Amino acid sequence: MQNIPENTLIRASEGDMEAFEEIYRTASGYVYTIALKVTGNREDAEEVTQDVFLSVHKNLGSFRFRSSFKTWIYRIATNRAINSYRKRSKERGRKVPFDDKIAAEEAGAPGVSSLDEEHRKKLVNAMLESLPLEQRACVVLKDIEGLKYEEIARVLGININTVRSRLKRAREKLVSRYGGRGRKS
Repeated sequence: MQNIPENTLIRASEGDMEAFEEIYRTASGYVYTIALKVTGNREDAEEVTQDVFLSVHKNLGSFRFRSSFKTWIYRIATNRAINSYRKRSKERGRKVPFDDKIAAEEAGAPGVSSLDEEHRKKLVNAMLESLPLEQRACVVLKDIEGLKYEEIARVLGININTVRSRLKRAREKLVSRYGGRGRKS
């Protein structure tokens, strides 16, 4: 996400709608991506994105620049996405476990490297969905959004060692389930 100038954040917090629209244009794609990766559902991701920006609009005046705006909005987005996922999971009942063999057959190829982009995205999303929610959030923030361990800890409000252990467990699970498919060469 591009940096948003401090004066834009201040103007938006004072009610300048053009400044808020600039924040929305700059950050909405990233918020939506995080929400989609965590919830695994476009409608839920759209709802989370709207909810995040309502919260940002309401609470921007309390943002004190102690952390970056990026970290602040990622924290809001991730927490809202996790809450949405938990709520939907309860409403829908238990999910059917993901079967990677079926997904590979549907994709029409044995490994990620030979898949076209759409199938590659479907497989990555399915791999993410196979992870417990807390691990998935860490993987999305680290491996997709490129945050550092310290930033992830701040975003999720957890200890840095918890971030490390969740990422380690997530990667071990993915490697054991998918045999290393999809790893960067």
